[in-house]
Amino acid sequence: MSSLNQDIKYKLARLNVLEKIIVVNVVIFLIGLLLQMLQGAFHQSSLSWLELPSDFSDFIVKPWTIITYAFVHYAFLHILFNMLWLYVIGQMFLNLFNPKLALNVYFLGAICGGFLFMACYSLFPQVFIYGNRLVGASAAVRALLIFLCAYLPSQEIRFFTFNLKLWYLGVAIVVLDMFGLFGNNAGGNLAHIGGAALGYVYAIQLKKGNDIGKSFERFMDWVVSLFKFSKKTPLKTVHKNKSKVGGYTKSDFSEFNDQKKIDVILDKISKSGYDSLTAEEKEYLFRSGK
Repeated sequence: MSSLNQDIKYKLARLNVLEKIIVVNVVIFLIGLLLQMLQGAFHQSSLSWLELPSDFSDFIVKPWTIITYAFVHYAFLHILFNMLWLYVIGQMFLNLFNPKLALNVYFLGAICGGFLFMACYSLFPQVFIYGNRLVGASAAVRALLIFLCAYLPSQEIRFFTFNLKLWYLGVAIVVLDMFGLFGNNAGGNLAHIGGAALGYVYAIQLKKGNDIGKSFERFMDWVVSLFKFSKKTPLKTVHKNKSKVGGYTKSDFSEFNDQKKIDVILDKISKSGYDSLTAEEKEYLFRSGK
């Protein structure tokens, strides 16, 4: 069992940050399935405390849901396609950019998607009448995808038998999300558009040398630091009294006979080594040796 645990820890340690997010999503999905079975029915409410509500008044008492909703999936195909997209896009993203930037885009995409969802449902309740909860990582994944499309618009990818520029793919995805606003998943498509908008703005600003996610990054570093416990022990400062010879004051040492003085210095060498001697002690030992 211990070897199995070590093997799991080793493999988890080798995962990149976005692959670790995939693992977290899968674990939460399985927990949701387990809770559904314990409740005796397969209904989409087992992880309601992680879902993002459409009403701001409900959100105020559950502020964590602006991020946690992006880790909640109830349908197998929902999590399958989101995680496949995340894996493919993640490999391309991390080949070009550092992990912290990937996390900034991912989480800020989820946040922007969530806020757009709540804003539209609050401002236009008569238009967006389908669904009052938001779940899924689509907005965060959209942010990563559109970031790449905006930052490297002319980059080509292989699509079946022909090459496709990234900006073509980005435009097609956004157009599909716009059409989706008139379907039964209007809330989800609102979040997609919010995530896409964040990815686009982030990429354009970064090309100008402005990383708009730095403040968020510092905030997340601060949050993480709250859960870290320092393993360092206080260092003790040792003050050496250079006025002593062999551990004795100069006045005491001077009163010893020659043999006693040599014994004191040799005793210090046996305990701490020759390098521990002061220049004065080395000089006395040298003179005595002559």
